[in-house]
Amino acid sequence: MNDREMSCNSGGQFMDRGRMNQNGVVQPLLTDLYQITMAYAYWKSGKTDDQAVFDLFFRNNPFHGEFTIFAGLEECLKFLDSFHYSQSDIEYLRQTLPEGIENEFFEYLGNLTAHDVTLYAIDEGTVAFPRVPIIKLEGPLIIVQLLETTLLTLVNYASLMATNAARYRMVAGKHVKLLEFGLRRAQGPDGGLSASKYSYTGGFDGTSNVLAGKLFNIPVKGTHAHAYITSFSSVGELKTRLLKHKQTGIMEDLLEHAIRHRQMLSHVLDVSTEESSEGELAAMVSYAIAFPDGFMALVDTSGLLNFSAVALALNDLGYHALGIRIDSGDLAYLSCLAREAFEKVAERFKVPWFNKLTIVASNDINEDTILSLNEQGHKIDCFGIGTHLVTCQRQPALGCVYKLVEINGQARIKLSQDVEKVTMPGNKNAYRLYSADGHALIDLLQKDSEHPPAVGQKVLCRHPFQESKRAYVIPSHVESLYKVYWKAGKICQHLPTLEQVREKVQISLKTLRNDHKRTLNPTPYKVAVSDNLYNFIHDLWLQNAPIGELS
Repeated sequence: MNDREMSCNSGGQFMDRGRMNQNGVVQPLLTDLYQITMAYAYWKSGKTDDQAVFDLFFRNNPFHGEFTIFAGLEECLKFLDSFHYSQSDIEYLRQTLPEGIENEFFEYLGNLTAHDVTLYAIDEGTVAFPRVPIIKLEGPLIIVQLLETTLLTLVNYASLMATNAARYRMVAGKHVKLLEFGLRRAQGPDGGLSASKYSYTGGFDGTSNVLAGKLFNIPVKGTHAHAYITSFSSVGELKTRLLKHKQTGIMEDLLEHAIRHRQMLSHVLDVSTEESSEGELAAMVSYAIAFPDGFMALVDTSGLLNFSAVALALNDLGYHALGIRIDSGDLAYLSCLAREAFEKVAERFKVPWFNKLTIVASNDINEDTILSLNEQGHKIDCFGIGTHLVTCQRQPALGCVYKLVEINGQARIKLSQDVEKVTMPGNKNAYRLYSADGHALIDLLQKDSEHPPAVGQKVLCRHPFQESKRAYVIPSHVESLYKVYWKAGKICQHLPTLEQVREKVQISLKTLRNDHKRTLNPTPYKVAVSDNLYNFIHDLWLQNAPIGELS
């Protein structure tokens, strides 16, 4: 049994392989069957020495926006590093592939690695745009073909998730915290782990997913469910009412303190004690005793009285409550009501920290919900977001594709009646041109044989398929987008931490103008080709397009 097989548990989930946290599911057999049948056909045709270039890119930005965050690169590099067909893989393929496949092919597969592949990519966490390859692979045709499906599955969801999270971060603003609560609604355990990782990449502050916290060092946050409240029906069910004073160490009756404060609070908050639930009070006292320094309670409208009473009781014993979570109802109204109540308590009982209690809101929140809450002047400090975030309900897939653009030094083009699906042939380089104010102006694709655009020099930028769309650009700064990340069997760049990728996302987003990032009718970001590449594309198009005949 090889290292990869030993690292994969029976469920095929993330395992601790040293510090790499390699997902045991990510292996050469995580692919479409046609990759392997094509590999045999290539092999049978004597194409083992053919050298190919493939581009991995997407055609449209997701969520009706005009930017995408590139994510998943580190997982792609881990996959290249561990790429190897195990003995059990080979035996399975012998049984699964059609009869008649020569034994030598299986021997060939058994010796395959990604040593001879070179991978170029933009930095993970960078803003990316349609048609600009985010990954470019060069190497033996068979091996780079076999990588296709796995690389796509590693990049597609990761980039979609990071982009979704970044959009939530933008509409929520800098000062509101965002927590990912989506594990129970995610597409299986692996989808849940990926959602936690890439929502953090995109700008979320934490997750409820404990395993993601362990694997990726993401802050883990959580309170309690309604079940905890409803598990108590009266204060008589409390097994313990005592809590040690934080400073003196003396045991005191927390319930007694809470009942006394509740009586006084009923006048301050104008809520009768008869309207508050005894079972809820018991549950909150119980939870406060368990977590006196981390008391965050799930409440509804009537629960503010009990929460405030228990929070003041904790204050008597030297502790500060954290806040409340609202999970139903009119979130804007309830958050304003809660903030007003906390301000009254702070003033009446001379506890200024009560003004700063955190109000967390959950309950099927999406981008539009946050925008609406912003318009209503909510007082929410933190959003817990699950379903709409992790399932990317507004758009379930990014649609990255992987296309052959060169073989043995000869460019290849895929033609289609749908111009959007015509590929840009040949080995290319990509550059981002910036204006004097530091904003990105345009992404420019060139043939790899062309000199890079120069600062202060006029560059003709052309739409790849519309002849009349062209413009001169004089860049104040030129950024070469590609770096060699994998070559000769090794990772060639220092890989950033998850925190650094997260920071990169925000830095990269700042280079875009606000009109590119706005939620409603954003301005399309321009992607262009050089004049040389434009002419090359259209010459090759004419050479490969069939000539019709009229009769």
